[in-house]
Amino acid sequence: MKRRKSLKIMALGALTPGAGILSPLSETVHLLDKTTNLHFESDWQKWPDMDWVGPEYWGNRLQDWKIEAGNAVCQLSAPNRTLHCLTTQVKPAQGTLKTSVDIKIAQDLPSSDDNYIGIRLGIKGKFDDYRSAAVHGKGTDIAITTSGKLKIADQFVTIDKDLLTDDVTLAIQIADGTKSKVLLTSPDGKLQEVNIPKNIISPTNLAGNVALVSSFQETSKAEAISAAFSNWKIAGSKLASCSEHEYGPICFAQYTLHKGILKLTGQLAPVEKINGYQVVLQLKIDGQWKDVGNSTIDPLSRTVHFRHEQWIYKTAVPYRIKLTLPLSEGQQEYHYDGSISPLPEEQQKVKAAVFSCNCDYGFPDVEVPEYVRHHHPDLAFFVGDQFYESTGGFGIQKSPVDKAALDYLRKWMMFGWSYRETYRHIPCAIIPDDHDVYHGNIWGEAGKAADITKGWGAPAQDSGGYKMEPRWVNMVQKCQTSHLPDPYDPTPVQHGIEVYYTDWVFGGISFAILEDRKWKSAPKHVLPEEADIWNGWIRNPDFDIKKHRVKKATLLGNRQLAFLDHWAGDWTGEVQMKALVSQTIFNTVSTLPAEAMDDSVVPKMEIPQLGKYVSGDKINGDMDSNGWPQVGRDKAIEKIRKCFAFHIAGDQHLASFTQYGVDEYGDGGFAFAGPALNNIWPRRWWPPISNPQEHSLDTPLYNGNYEDGFGNKMTVKAVANPRKTGVEPAIVYDRATGYGIITFDKKARTITTECWPKYVDPSKYPNGQYAGWPITIQQEDNYGRKAAAWLPEIKVNGMTNPIMEVIEEATGERVYCISLNGNTFTPKVFSKGTFTVRIKDGDTGKTREKKGIKASLYPKGTVMLS
Repeated sequence: MKRRKSLKIMALGALTPGAGILSPLSETVHLLDKTTNLHFESDWQKWPDMDWVGPEYWGNRLQDWKIEAGNAVCQLSAPNRTLHCLTTQVKPAQGTLKTSVDIKIAQDLPSSDDNYIGIRLGIKGKFDDYRSAAVHGKGTDIAITTSGKLKIADQFVTIDKDLLTDDVTLAIQIADGTKSKVLLTSPDGKLQEVNIPKNIISPTNLAGNVALVSSFQETSKAEAISAAFSNWKIAGSKLASCSEHEYGPICFAQYTLHKGILKLTGQLAPVEKINGYQVVLQLKIDGQWKDVGNSTIDPLSRTVHFRHEQWIYKTAVPYRIKLTLPLSEGQQEYHYDGSISPLPEEQQKVKAAVFSCNCDYGFPDVEVPEYVRHHHPDLAFFVGDQFYESTGGFGIQKSPVDKAALDYLRKWMMFGWSYRETYRHIPCAIIPDDHDVYHGNIWGEAGKAADITKGWGAPAQDSGGYKMEPRWVNMVQKCQTSHLPDPYDPTPVQHGIEVYYTDWVFGGISFAILEDRKWKSAPKHVLPEEADIWNGWIRNPDFDIKKHRVKKATLLGNRQLAFLDHWAGDWTGEVQMKALVSQTIFNTVSTLPAEAMDDSVVPKMEIPQLGKYVSGDKINGDMDSNGWPQVGRDKAIEKIRKCFAFHIAGDQHLASFTQYGVDEYGDGGFAFAGPALNNIWPRRWWPPISNPQEHSLDTPLYNGNYEDGFGNKMTVKAVANPRKTGVEPAIVYDRATGYGIITFDKKARTITTECWPKYVDPSKYPNGQYAGWPITIQQEDNYGRKAAAWLPEIKVNGMTNPIMEVIEEATGERVYCISLNGNTFTPKVFSKGTFTVRIKDGDTGKTREKKGIKASLYPKGTVMLS
């Protein structure tokens, strides 16, 4: 349907600064300039052209709005595109509200009552927070339709044809107790006033955000520009303003400190096209800000990177990123502040907060930073799925790469908007998982390109590799991982996709950070065709995966296995304990209804009352977990237990605490899969039992020894199943959401894991954890394999907490390596014969060794190493 000819539209391509701006305005509309309580006025005319509209705004979507020739331009004609004012909100109070904006509407737009451009009022989200309103809010639209009408909510008034010129000013004047109206003004002063029904503009209805809106349901070309906006003003006594609501141009930053090297990544909005910008990292030393590094903005990720070697500071050091932007009215300076925390080397305990699986059901998740702060963590781990494809609405944009990067950046900026206070003053590790790179499941196969010709979802994922372009994948990794310590081996995989697996020594704890997905085989490529694989699930009920331990299937890849070998024996940097950090765990802790062939039923499964046992489930095998492939899983466990490493992960959407078994139950270490921050896939663990009526929270019947769906042995110690809480919204709190806290006690050599529901304030309810937690284990429990024999007690003189390595002389292989707690240790071994014990001083590197130590059934005697 073509647009009515009476509504003349001017093309936007030839816009110049100030072109189309209504000046002077009619006296009626110009009252906005004379009011004494003007709260907001746009300043796009100060900014150069760029793919961002400034720190006072939130655009839905980011890639749909830009500054061009001093105007805020909506770059496409599509439904529900909004640009929110972040710094001014309407209070639910009596008073006045006035807002106006100059609009230039594009030409050749289809005529329809459902296509309109204007202002949205009273925008409220799910939560009482301006960010919730900006992303998910709904409100009342007052707008001009392409059919030549004024839309006020669901009512329409025909616009005087003399006003339907190239430009128009839309003004709204609301005053409680008097008539409120909409005013349309043309450049030559023609005016039309329309009264607003009182039920639409009650104080309650008006409260919330104010936004510009461009919404097109009918269009012949979605990529076409819809309109340009300028001279937006908001005034009145109903308003509250807060400059701290600005977001950007420096959005957040994250850092690590490793062996004297500080690496810090700052996340910026798309300001990289502003000529002459300067980015500086500053530290506050002796009360003065000192420049310590410069950076340029990466043009795709919009990140800045800083590296400071030979870190010497023993106390917290304030830092800030300073961004200087040359604008038309002079240079504008922006800052993002944080602090580099002191290394907890002298602390007895090191505490880590653990997060994963963050969809936007609870956005902006205000309780999480507040409640986590109560625990005073020393560092944080975000171990994957920092967001989902659906985050913020609108799905995903896959191409072209520049637009897809902005699509990603909006979701990533939402993540930072929620959680940046958690890692503003402490270091953190962030590692992407499948959804971070727009996959439901991913089997990376060393960076190959996925086959997307048969569809974007399961067919592409089952083909193995990455669906998005390598340049885009590298952009994601740069945003999330570039602040990690340097990669162990930086050689890219196929198609130039970069790697980041590494170790991080912090406060006497060494963390190995893995890339679970990058080398993993696609099940469809290595299992028999008869298995009938769909999205990593076996749909043939007669195919027994437990009998198919496929040796050619890859899990971590040879490079990461070699890294784990090295890491297990490397205790430099005064390391006393070790932990593995990865996206997911090495087993599958979940059940499904017996009739289910895959996990597509998960979002609709029953959420029971607390204490009820769900019957009729079966233990499943999800090949997206690291329970598959079994051979690769066992190799990984065998390597990490050689340094008594604890395992930290996420991904499962179900918090669990388990002990791995390879040949026997409990012969491996322990693993904690943390709960989801927001749970889009509420898995559960209700294994078949004979007497479910005997189940209680004190003695849960789902604990104990089990084989997962692949035949992997595991001992379940605790699980946080979804349950009804009575807390709203249920989709956030009934799905067993929350976070983990892990405390490494270097003196006692214990590891204590806490698992907290998202809605529990730990300051008020210190016993409010999920049933079964907290759990404390000893460091040595992470190699639970039973001894076949023992060596004599080893006593070391002249060293404090030395590193002990036990080597089997018949094979030359390391049995294990551990930092002693004191100077004595009685090593268990797993075969008879003779062994070498090597002792190393972690401070000096001095080594002592004793060969030919004979094992016996029981510990006998003492061997002195002086």
